[in-house]
Order: sequence, then structure tokens, then C-alpha cells
Amino acid sequence: MRARSFFISTLKEAPADADIVSQQLMIRAGMIKKLAAGVYTYMPMGLRSLRKIENIIREEMNRAGAIELLLPMVQPAELWQESGRWEKYGPELLRFKDRHQRDFVIQPTSEEVITDFARQEIRSWRQLPVNLYQIQTKFRDERRPRFGVMRGREFTMKDGYSFDRDQQGALKSYDKMYAAYQRIFTRLGLTFRAVAADTGSIGGDRSHEFQVIADTGEDLIAYCPDSDFAANIELAPAPCVIEKREEPKEAMQKVPTPGREKCEAVVELLGRELTSSMKSVVLAAERFNEKGEAVEPQIVMILLRADHDLNEVKAGKLPELKDGFRFATDAEIIKAFGCKPGYLGPVGIKSDIVVYADLTAAKMSDFICGANEEGYHITGVNWGRDLPEPKVADLRNVVEGDASPDGKGTIRLQRGIEVGHVFYLGTKYSQALNATYLDENGKPQVLEMGCYGIGVSRLLGAAIEQGHDEQGIIWPESIAPFTTVICPMNYSKSEMVREAADKIYEDLKAAGVDVILDDREMRPGVMFAEWELIGVPHRIVVGERGLKNGEVEYAYRRTIKEKQMVKTEAIVDFILNR
Repeated sequence: MRARSFFISTLKEAPADADIVSQQLMIRAGMIKKLAAGVYTYMPMGLRSLRKIENIIREEMNRAGAIELLLPMVQPAELWQESGRWEKYGPELLRFKDRHQRDFVIQPTSEEVITDFARQEIRSWRQLPVNLYQIQTKFRDERRPRFGVMRGREFTMKDGYSFDRDQQGALKSYDKMYAAYQRIFTRLGLTFRAVAADTGSIGGDRSHEFQVIADTGEDLIAYCPDSDFAANIELAPAPCVIEKREEPKEAMQKVPTPGREKCEAVVELLGRELTSSMKSVVLAAERFNEKGEAVEPQIVMILLRADHDLNEVKAGKLPELKDGFRFATDAEIIKAFGCKPGYLGPVGIKSDIVVYADLTAAKMSDFICGANEEGYHITGVNWGRDLPEPKVADLRNVVEGDASPDGKGTIRLQRGIEVGHVFYLGTKYSQALNATYLDENGKPQVLEMGCYGIGVSRLLGAAIEQGHDEQGIIWPESIAPFTTVICPMNYSKSEMVREAADKIYEDLKAAGVDVILDDREMRPGVMFAEWELIGVPHRIVVGERGLKNGEVEYAYRRTIKEKQMVKTEAIVDFILNR
């Protein structure tokens, strides 16, 4: 490729609404252009990298025995109604009516459609196992699209689905896809972790996220440096950090704490440690009568040691909250406790309020909590003596220094960007849509399913968040728009330079190198800055001064300030070896 015949559109400055580094650099490097909120045009430079990611995914999926197909972007509402997700998915599901007033959706994912395909096409046990995938445009109507391709509304995704006879077979398919994902992200040249994860709205029983490690990641990953344990913080077990509950040593006492609504302010006033205080989180679970009419919500009080934070995913697994919950409103809190937030506690509350204590909170003694009266807290509170024993569950986020669940060290935290997710679904969708096959005895059996997704366009942003500097993008070689750029000095004016640059260009092309020759009329500094912004890994500078010594200049993008001279006749082999 020659630069004159390619479309290069770089900017000196990013738009003011570009939130994070990857969004800023992708726009500046001419990889994407915003059309609407969360909707982008992929410019030729960005599309080259996107296609390279797709090709690596295809190669590894095919190697793992998966078969590619293409499902419709537009899906009939009936399938979503069958699965029950028409009501449950929420406003991110873009719904519309056609001219005949029939309901449709723009796919955010394709579990329903692929299950419908399977129930029509898979008839016999002899057809199993089968693994199908697609690379297709998706749309999720994000309330607040941001971060460029990292959280856009329209995006490219690879989603795959396995179908098996039984759970044993489904877990084998799961393991095969897990291994394929490991190969994919390794080939992409990214530093990543595979972590145990919550299944979320997709459902299922077994789940791993693939997280690209980056300081700007939205997810927190808990891992143990001394073992293989790694999990999203939402799923990481948080152990009790108190060995045993001490016997009461203090009398319970109500103390004035005017204007002290935060635990930190209360313990400062009382001269105590934060770990001696209990904080309350009040949740509400919606309830309905037999007619489907909303009635008073179930109020649930969650108690945590004051230095710990609520894990909402864990809370959502409690029996009272498993069908959905929200944080209680101030009005609901005042009605239930007779007091505004900031002074709440479990002592003397109404019997219909369900109380859960985190594992650590349940072992506390002589603790401080709200008195359910504005301006007052209670000290010296003890379970059993001063209030009933609570229901107990793991309800907090892990923190650095917690014991690793496998007993092999302590927990560390790091940030990551989720770019892939594998689920064992079981029969969640096949049962709902009656997707069955006939076994050896001619009896219908429900298909076992797995689901495997990769955020293809999101990977572009994740790679940049992981690899960039003040000059611009630092691509892994496997997904850079070009792997090598030739920068000739005075290409149109110097025959010596032109001939040498053309020969190197043709020889690299013949050797299979993805190379671009910059044959535009540009000042050297401007040319170099542009390619450093775009992030091409290898740069060859061809100039008369070097050619007179039989040399060209080489620079590697990751160590761009370190230049070296290479013999002209050796440069092709040098690049191939690099």
C-alpha cells in the first residue's frame, strides 16, 4: 500500500467530548469518526485493525471446530417473549415495529435466534456436538454511551453457541472454547487474565471473563500472585477477617453524634477505629399481588463492617433479592426505620425488615451502629445480647490483603477491561424454547448449551488503553493497521531515495510483510509524528545520507527514541527477524 492511494485522516487534537485515551487516540489517528452518540464510522485505518482481529478469531474458532454462520440483526419479538427476556432485558433492548405493527428488536445478542435455529435443524443425537459462531454487528441502547468503542451502542461482536447431548459434553465444549480464547488473546499480543465471573443477564452456571489488564479498566480483578486464582471482584469470595466473636465487654449506650452521618465522622468523634463501626445499606425488593399489582416492597437491611463495601452481585443472590432489587428511597427508609439515612442500625427495628450481616459483620462485638434517631448512634452493641442473630452471607467486596480462597496466599487487585466472556448455559434457553433432539432410543431430550462472546471492536480500545505513550498508539504487531512503514526523505526529488524505497517496499511485500510506503510530500518531523500517532510497529527511514553509506535507519515503535542503522541489503531480513 502507498500512502497516496490510501485514506489517512489524522488530527492534532481530539474532540472535547473524547473521554479516555483510546477514544482520543483512535479519533486523532483517523481510525474512527463519530456519527452519533455511541455510533462510529470505521475509517480505513481502523477497519484494517478490526479485520485483523476478526481474522485471528476466525482462525482459532475454526481450529477449535466451530462453524461460522450469520444470523439476522433484526429479530422477531416472539422469540424474546418465549425466552422471557422481552420483559426482563430492559431499555437497552432496541425495540421497533415494522409497517405491519409487528414487534422486532435489533439484536444485542443472539441466544434466542440460535436456539430457534437449533430446534429446527438439530434433530438427532448423531448431529451433536455442534458449535456455531458469527461475527456480526450488535446494538445495545446504552443510557450513557461513552469511552468511544469501549462502550458504544453499535459494536462488532463475535458470539458463539455450542449444543451438546448432556452436561458432560457441554462442559467439554466449554473447555475447548476456553482454550481457544486463551490462544486468541495470546495471538492478539495482549496482557490478559481469565477470571471467574458472574453470569449476569445471560444466565447459566459456569462463567469466565477475559480481561485485558489496563489501569483505566472499569472492572476490578481479584487475583493471587502465588496461585492460579483470579476472579472478577463481583464473584470473588470475601472471607471473614475476624477469627471468632469476642464476648461483650461494653454496655450498650446511646450517644449523641449531631451532624455525623458517615461512619468515618462518627468514629472520629468517639475516638474509635473505623473497624469498630457497622454500616447499614437498605435495599428494596419489589413485590406484586396475585393480580400483578405492585405492593409494599420488601425492605432488606445489609450490615457491613464500616471499612467494607457492598457487593451488589452477591446481594442479588439472596432469596429475598434474587428477582431484582434497588436501593431503598429516602421515603421508604424513613417509613421503615422512622429516621433518615445516616443514623440507621439494626437495634429495635420492625420485625418485617429482613436483616443480613456480612460474614465479618456477624463476628463483630461491642460495635457502633446508628440508633435510628437523627443525631444519635449506639455503642457497645452485641449480637444475641442486644439484638437477634442476623442471617449471614458473604456480601462484601474483597480488599487487598484478604486471604485467597484457595489458601495459597493473599489477594491483590488490578483493573481490567472485559473483552471476552464464556458461559455454560445449561438448558436455560433450550428449555424455554423447547429445543430438543432425539436420543438413541428415539426419545426427545433437551439440548445443553454454552455461549461464547468476544467484543471485537472493543478490543481495539482495550489494546490502545494497554499500549500507548505521549506520541500515540503502540499496537501489538498482530493487529496494527500496518506492521511496517517506509518513510523516504524527499521521495519525489531524490531518485536515489525513490529507487531504494521502492525496492525495499516491493521486497517486503513479496516477503509477506504488511507494509505502507509514505510517498506523500511531507516534512520528516510531521511524517514521523503521524506514524507514531498511528502506532505502526516498525519504521524504516530512507535518506540520501544513509544510502551513501549503504544504510537505512530503523526504529521500533515501543522504543521509538532508539534508532539504529541497518545495511540496505539486509533490511528485509532484519524486519522479518524482528
